[in-house]
Amino acid sequence: MRFESKTALITGGATGIGRATATAFAANGAKVMIGDIDQRAEETVSIIRQAGGEADFIRTDVTNGDAVRALVAGCLKRFGSLEMAFNNAGVLPPQRPMHEVPDEELNLAIDVDFKGVWNAMQAEIKHFLAVGGGAIVNTASVGGLIADPNMAAYCAMKHAVVGLTKAGAVEYARKNIRVNAIAPGFVVTPMTQHWADSQEFTAMFYEQNISGRSALPEEIAGTVLHLCSDEASFVNGAIWTIDGGQTAH
Repeated sequence: MRFESKTALITGGATGIGRATATAFAANGAKVMIGDIDQRAEETVSIIRQAGGEADFIRTDVTNGDAVRALVAGCLKRFGSLEMAFNNAGVLPPQRPMHEVPDEELNLAIDVDFKGVWNAMQAEIKHFLAVGGGAIVNTASVGGLIADPNMAAYCAMKHAVVGLTKAGAVEYARKNIRVNAIAPGFVVTPMTQHWADSQEFTAMFYEQNISGRSALPEEIAGTVLHLCSDEASFVNGAIWTIDGGQTAH
């Protein structure tokens, strides 16, 4: 119960990596506040409560700064504290060549994958400055380290998250605020299920990845918990790759 008496705020906690991380935090004693536009976040809360944990959900559009500030305020009102934040909300635009990407798809990637993290970090950092510190973990991607064809908007925004993570760490390290990011590879979630269902894609990917498989969300959650824990007290501005060796190949 290493997070007993602490509270974790998670955006994008309705499904996938966010849900797995929320339940892992709760299993380790943390109170969990979820912000998401997906009502399936209520299922995540129910899972945690049925297991004896504490959790709540506030419907939040991370592209709206006021909404994210309200989420932080709601978390403090509900649980009385906030020590850890996992900024995980994101979208995966359709795959298409860069020159064919319509403005609405690019703008959605900017608004959710980058601006959503920006909004969350701003609100969280203001709180952490007031209370003397805290830990932030952002969800980047191997797409923030390398690039694949037909994913220009996604890769550009995840590279931006990597830069934002490092900038936040540099700016606030002396204020006892740690900012790190995870860079998952192919994880089977509702957002990536269409890839998992494609024999052509999985055959290609498994051939390239030295592990020969995809990951489960639960295999990502442990790294997030570690980065938020006291065991990672000297980890700051780092991008932790969790890709089964994809980028080592």
